[in-house]
Amino acid sequence: MKKRTITNFNHVILLSMLALFSCSKKETSHPVKPDVFEPQTIGITSKKVTAVNGNISDYLLYIPDGYNDRKDYKWPIVIFLHGVGEIGTNVEILRNVALPRVISGKPFVMVAPQCNASWWSRDVLQQFYREVLNKYHVDTNRVYLTGLSMGGIATWDWICAYPQNFAAAIPIAGSGDPNLVKSVKNLPIWAFHAADDPTVNVEGSRGPVKALQAIGGNIRYTEYPTGGHDSWTRAYATADLYTWMLEQHR
Repeated sequence: MKKRTITNFNHVILLSMLALFSCSKKETSHPVKPDVFEPQTIGITSKKVTAVNGNISDYLLYIPDGYNDRKDYKWPIVIFLHGVGEIGTNVEILRNVALPRVISGKPFVMVAPQCNASWWSRDVLQQFYREVLNKYHVDTNRVYLTGLSMGGIATWDWICAYPQNFAAAIPIAGSGDPNLVKSVKNLPIWAFHAADDPTVNVEGSRGPVKALQAIGGNIRYTEYPTGGHDSWTRAYATADLYTWMLEQHR
């Protein structure tokens, strides 16, 4: 009787050890999330955000030709930030603005969120950034940020706070804080402005550009002698801009 009790006790210990090992194995195993490809509509479409809590509810999405055919390729992605004139709830107006207006044929994905109230919020933009990178088949090491006027100001602000987000930035007719640009010393930036801009003074770009030049930053600057507040039409028509941009990797 005593022998049987000991045998049963050994069986219990053995079964307990097997169960513990099995549970431990399950808990320490972290399967890699499959890289699921979801086909998208080619060209420009309007989309609703799903994981953003703030003043962005809609955005334009541009999907380039070949996106659905190259399932193993991670596409570069450009985030475009509009100016104060496009604040509202009709995202379709962004189709005729700046980069979205000339996006056809470009070899990258573009997302253009619409600010529906007040001003661009960095925290809300961060939420939007995470949503679109998780949703589309894009290269997280080739995320580019550009914006004009209010969007140019937000571009400077966002990159200085989160330089690790981006591979390059293109602020146009914006304004940055020269005291904050140390954080983007190594980030490739190409800024544009017009000297006679009556809305956002050209010093808004000259200041951070000079500060970056002084510390050996990776900065390019194009200043048009004329053009008023619209320096973006010429900037986005510059073929070299896209060549330069797509050469940048994080």
